[in-house]
Amino acid sequence: MGYQIITDSSCNLTVETINEFGLEVLPLTFMIDGKQYQSFLKGQVVDLGQFYAMMREGKMITTSLPNLVDSEKLMREHLDAGTDVLYLGFSSGLSGTFEAITAMMGQLAAQYPERQVVSVDTLAASGGQGLLVWYAAKMAKEGASMGEVAKWVEDNRLHLAHWFTVDDLMFLFRGGRVSKTSAWAGTLLNIKPVLHVDDEGHLIPMEKVRGRKKSMNQLIDHMEKTANAPVADQTVFITHGDCIEDAVYVAEKIREKFGCQDIRINYVDPVIGAHSGPGTLALFFLASQR
Repeated sequence: MGYQIITDSSCNLTVETINEFGLEVLPLTFMIDGKQYQSFLKGQVVDLGQFYAMMREGKMITTSLPNLVDSEKLMREHLDAGTDVLYLGFSSGLSGTFEAITAMMGQLAAQYPERQVVSVDTLAASGGQGLLVWYAAKMAKEGASMGEVAKWVEDNRLHLAHWFTVDDLMFLFRGGRVSKTSAWAGTLLNIKPVLHVDDEGHLIPMEKVRGRKKSMNQLIDHMEKTANAPVADQTVFITHGDCIEDAVYVAEKIREKFGCQDIRINYVDPVIGAHSGPGTLALFFLASQR
């Protein structure tokens, strides 16, 4: 009995966290020069440094949804064992993943009327989705019901702040986030955009600053303006596109400024990284508003 929390690989959680809470992760897929890969393989370590090296070399990368046959099989295993299922999914504003998985879950719900089969759109991505899942898993471990956990995520998802910057505007151009003219001009002028995920779960450019360090400091400035107090007690997530030194820089500044100690750093997964590029740096925390 009980329930199983399932998410997808865009959550960018570490293997240690996934194992600690017994989470199930549906792997999104990506293609490199026509060869298909899964962005998360349980029990296997993926060399994400190599993935970003291939991006820098100009390899053609495309992305896709999780395999629905495999996803259904995983959920059936839990339902057949008498376990309810709670799926906390990748923002519907950024991917068709949530819609596809939820439709499949609707069919399962009809076949398993004695089980609860619930999906919640986190309206979040990367470490933002991951931080919501982390809180949810922590609640579940402490004895919260599935309904209580689902409601908490729904009530708090618009208070999960996402602040990003990228190092190379051309990847945002390829993903349709900026025009080619803006990308070229920004590159020439060393302009670095600061972006966030809005209340509809879309990635939105917010500011333009000149220089990498200024863009990283801008993430911290946004944290100072909106983070829930006491900031020192928060768990903070940072994800990066193969730029660990920059992630460590931001983490150290946050420790100095706010006294935060629980700061967790991980890679941006290939499916999100394919669109944001090497040098992506993202900061996630609970806030008064996104």
